[in-house]
Amino acid sequence: MTALLTCAMAFSMLQLFLLGALGPRLVDDLEVSPTVLGLATTVGFGAAAVLSPVGGRVVDRVGPRRCLVALLLVSAVALALIGAAPRAWFLLAAVALGGLPQALANPATNRTILAAVPAERRASVTGVKQSGVQVGAFAAGLPLAALAGLVGWRGAVWTAAATAVVVAVWAARALPADPTPTYTRAAWMPRGSIAWLAVFSLLLGCGIASVNTYLALYGVRGLGLGPTAAAALVAVLGVAGIVGRVGWSKAAGKPGHARRLPGGLAAGAAVAALLLAASAYARPLAWVAAVAVGVFGVAANAVSMVLVMQRAAPGRAGQDSALVSGGFFAGFALGPPLFGLLAAAGHYGTGWLLVAAEFAGAGVVALAWAARDRRTAVRR
Repeated sequence: MTALLTCAMAFSMLQLFLLGALGPRLVDDLEVSPTVLGLATTVGFGAAAVLSPVGGRVVDRVGPRRCLVALLLVSAVALALIGAAPRAWFLLAAVALGGLPQALANPATNRTILAAVPAERRASVTGVKQSGVQVGAFAAGLPLAALAGLVGWRGAVWTAAATAVVVAVWAARALPADPTPTYTRAAWMPRGSIAWLAVFSLLLGCGIASVNTYLALYGVRGLGLGPTAAAALVAVLGVAGIVGRVGWSKAAGKPGHARRLPGGLAAGAAVAALLLAASAYARPLAWVAAVAVGVFGVAANAVSMVLVMQRAAPGRAGQDSALVSGGFFAGFALGPPLFGLLAAAGHYGTGWLLVAAEFAGAGVVALAWAARDRRTAVRR
C-alpha cells in the first residue's frame, strides 16, 4: 500500500516536473517563450487549486480507492495529450486536465493512511508517500530526460503515460475496498490551524514552483550547462526532497516536534534560494542549492501534511487535506508567472531573490502560527 501511495503522488505531479526538466526542448520544439512555460505551470496548479475543495469532499464521500484509480487514469490521459501537443494552446489544455489528479492526491492518500495505518506509524508513512512527488521529480530529471535524448521528448512523455495505466491497474487490484459512503458537512474555507497551514503552503508553493519550473532553464541559459546536465539539477532536487520528506516527517511524528519544524525548514529554503542567486558567480553553488531546496523547502510541505492529519476534524481528513493542498497549489499557480517575467528579461538573480522572499514569508507565517498554537495549548 505504501508503494502504491508513493506512485500515486509521483504521477499526480509528474507532468509539471516534466515541463521543468524538458523545458529547454519544449521551448525550442513548440516555439514557446519562458513566460508561456511558466503559464503552463500556472494553468495546471490553478486548476488544482480550484478543484481541491471539491476533490477533498469527493474523497470523503466516494472513498480513496476509487479516487486513486481515477487519479492515475486521468494522469495517463493528461500525459498522453501533452506528448501529442502540436502547439502551446494544446499543451496548456492538457496541463489543465492534469489539475484533477493533483486535487485528489493528498486527500485520497491521507484518508488511506488514516484508515489503514496505526497512529504511531502515520507520520513516517506520510513522509514516504509524500516523497513520491520527488520520485516524480527524479524520474523527470534523469531517466525520462535521458530517454528524451534517445526517442525525443514526446516519446518520453508517452512512456510515462503508459506506466501510469499499469499502476492504475495495480491500484485497482491491490488497495483495500472503500468503506460505505458517509455524509459529512462541506467545508469550503479553512479555519484555525488549517487556515494558517494553507497560507504557509501558499507562500511555500510560490517558491518551490519557481524552482521546479525554471531550474533546468536557468542551468542552460544562466550557467551554460547542457540540457541533460541542467535536467540533472532537477533530479538532484528530487533525490534531496525524498530524503528530506522521509526524515523530517518522521521527526514530525514525535510529540511537540511538528509545530516547530515548518518555520525552520522555510528559513533553510530561503538560504538555498540565496545560494541559487550566488551561483551566477560560483556555478557549483547551484548543485548545493538544489540539494538544500529539496531537504528544506520540499520537505516542509510533507511536514504540513503530517500536521493536517494530526489536526483534521473527525470525518473531514479529505477536505482539510484538500484545503491546505489548495493553498499550496495556488502558490504553484502564482509563483512561476512572476518568475517567468524576470526570466524572460534574463534577470534570474532577481528571480531567485524573489523566491528567497517567498520562503522567508512562509517562515514568518509558520513561526506566528506556532507561537499562537503554543499559547492556545497553555490556556487549555
